[in-house]
Amino acid sequence: MKKALKIFGYLMLGLLAIVIGLAAYIQFSAIPVYPVNPPALTITPDSALVAEGRRIVMTDCAHCHRAPDGKLSGDLWFEDPDFGTLWTGNITQHPEAGIGAYTDGELALLLRTGIKRDGHFAGPWMTFPLVSDQDLAAIIAFLRSDAPEVQAVDKPQPLADLKFLGKMFVKMILKPVATYPQQPIPTPSPADTLAYGRYLATGRWECYRCHSASFETNNDFEPEKSTGYFSGGNPVTTKEGLDINSANITPDPETGIGNWTLAQFNEAVRFGKHPDGRSLHPAMPPMSMLTDQEINALWAYLRTVPAIHHPVERNGQQQ
Repeated sequence: MKKALKIFGYLMLGLLAIVIGLAAYIQFSAIPVYPVNPPALTITPDSALVAEGRRIVMTDCAHCHRAPDGKLSGDLWFEDPDFGTLWTGNITQHPEAGIGAYTDGELALLLRTGIKRDGHFAGPWMTFPLVSDQDLAAIIAFLRSDAPEVQAVDKPQPLADLKFLGKMFVKMILKPVATYPQQPIPTPSPADTLAYGRYLATGRWECYRCHSASFETNNDFEPEKSTGYFSGGNPVTTKEGLDINSANITPDPETGIGNWTLAQFNEAVRFGKHPDGRSLHPAMPPMSMLTDQEINALWAYLRTVPAIHHPVERNGQQQ
């Protein structure tokens, strides 16, 4: 009996040592640095490419990166007592505070994998693995342009102030996309409405990321395999640290958008208006620059997504 208790004691001490060692690693070790292997890429911009890049960036990226003065110099992203405080990056052309020193290939690597030119991981929210090569080129062309939003601003954003939970996620759970794609990624023809709608929902605008069950269970390369694909309930954290559950936008008639019309969908996406007259939460910003063709394609594709009956509590109401 004494021998068994002694063995048990040793096992518990060993387990305690492992736990203490793991906690010390999480708390005190350096943030991981990853290999930086950018593609040999040079973007040749023209006015049409820059204009499309501006439309994409100001519809999507600006939601997080736009400062109060309208420049894309970053801002407070959110504060959470358990995770920490995060700021979005300065993506103006300043050579030190922004991305002015990046090559086109380094920008492409950052956008596709989340790896910065210094080897640090920008986070999974900064990876766009399914965006087409043409859209990627448009984004880079706009960031290089003479548009006022991207002109150099000398405003270095603070490093993330992570609590223990935040450090655990960054060091043990969140990882960059493993490799840069080796094959071209084309933009589907808008004439193929369903293929184009799928691309918009999973590649260009990445709607599935917020509107599926959880960021942690999303499948970046096969979005349809994401848990709760488009059925909502994913807590999207606001700058104030509040979690707002994303809406179910599957064609379920009771808990999704199965009873909506195309016109109502258009009003929601472009102007942030729910069919019942309420304004959508600011976590879902109006995407006013989407074209009729994009709205129609998104709507057509979402009608083909399997309906999931999933009531979501949003702003104190079921919808």
